[in-house]
Amino acid sequence: MPEALALPVPRRAAGTARGLGEGAAGWLLAAPATIALFLLLLGPSAALLGLSFTDWELGAPELAWIGLENYAELTTDPVFRIALSNTLLYVGVVMPASIGLGLGIALLIEGGTRLRATFRAIYFLPVVSLLVAMATAWQYLLHPTIGPVNKLLGMIGIAPINWLGSSDWVMLSLCLIGVWENLGFVVVLFMAGLTAIPRELYAAAELDGARSALDRFRLVTWPLLGPTTLFVVTITAIRCLRVFDTVQALTRGGPNNASEVLLHTMYQEGFTYFRIGYSAAITVVFLGIVLVLMLVQTRILDRRVHYG
Repeated sequence: MPEALALPVPRRAAGTARGLGEGAAGWLLAAPATIALFLLLLGPSAALLGLSFTDWELGAPELAWIGLENYAELTTDPVFRIALSNTLLYVGVVMPASIGLGLGIALLIEGGTRLRATFRAIYFLPVVSLLVAMATAWQYLLHPTIGPVNKLLGMIGIAPINWLGSSDWVMLSLCLIGVWENLGFVVVLFMAGLTAIPRELYAAAELDGARSALDRFRLVTWPLLGPTTLFVVTITAIRCLRVFDTVQALTRGGPNNASEVLLHTMYQEGFTYFRIGYSAAITVVFLGIVLVLMLVQTRILDRRVHYG
């Protein structure tokens, strides 16, 4: 008997079937990452937003929907206003100081040829330091009576300063510690960006008339550091906004809430006073500030970045 004739499959139908198969395979491969993203990020964020509209207290068997009452309380809470202003002050001081000093130190280290790895390790040491050891060291350095800082100031006739116990000096002290803490991180990132710049461009710029180091920095180094600078600004801003460990270890928000910051206020409301709903509202505001700051930085800086 003659073999049965196979009906030809239309080319469009075969392409559609192949596309559906590839799409299903793609979704199957992406499923673990998608599930992890939802469980670790999107799900908790949605739960946090929902809790911010409730009056739930930690350990309470029930909760009630109270709408925007938590957010309305934030507008009249003096501690929250102090925490918000202190956080913005911390970011406004620590971020530019860390980036400016970090870029300068990275240029000095990269300009030399000896001990480059040693200096990189020294400046990166604060990033990997233990919090308890760091806090103990700074408490000793800034102690009002036995601290070396006040002893050095006394040698030039300046009266002792209560760096961590005075409302007038505590934020300045935390900002200086923050610069020290972030400086090594910024230096290492800028050194990586400087290493990636081809040396031939400096020689070409010098042939074109850029004789001084300042001209070569303005025409070659700074434009080509654009992607690195955008990354450094973004990461440093996030690190400064989430300041918590130094405040918790050194001042606990004192004296008289003078060193209170947003994350410490959120921690206090949630795990000291057990007001989870109110703490969630503070967290939502904090995340909103982070998102707005990142969008503004990206919009402003990304237009000036040279990706080459």
